[in-house]
Amino acid sequence: MSSKVIHALYDDDDVLLNAVKEVRAAHHHIDEVYTPFPVHGLDKAMGIPPTRLAIMAFIFGVTGLAFSIWFLNNIMIVDWPQNIGGKPSFSFLENMPAFVPVMFEMTVFFSAHLMVITFYMRSKIWPFQTADNPDPRTTDDKFLMEVAVDGNEDALIALLEKTGAEEISVKEKH
Repeated sequence: MSSKVIHALYDDDDVLLNAVKEVRAAHHHIDEVYTPFPVHGLDKAMGIPPTRLAIMAFIFGVTGLAFSIWFLNNIMIVDWPQNIGGKPSFSFLENMPAFVPVMFEMTVFFSAHLMVITFYMRSKIWPFQTADNPDPRTTDDKFLMEVAVDGNEDALIALLEKTGAEEISVKEKH
């Protein structure tokens, strides 16, 4: 199933930000905005909710901490207890101060690596994937707003011209 979208190309990030606000105020759905660099406030202007990646980072960190506690207990206390420097190996709590650096590093390791995998899965960006960029000029110095056509196409084009778009084109999105 294909649908029509309008690509509006802008030259300035401030003009783009004001255009996004005007298009949203007119109750049109903006599919995507392609920019060569991050534009401060664009996510709020588009109405994108805040990310929940921080919650996942916390969960991954707790998973790493739990794994490191299990790992250290099994290796240093249960499986192969050793008398290192006269320190007793009778319980995990007696040796925990020596284990803190390892637990910290495992927490950071799990959080960092699993966040990269989560980011790739969430954004559908995989290594060696081709870009889905509709206009290559947006990687250099142009800004493109992709607006779904759900009603009067001419009125939407007039609105985008009023916002300061340099180029406006209607495309079929598959």
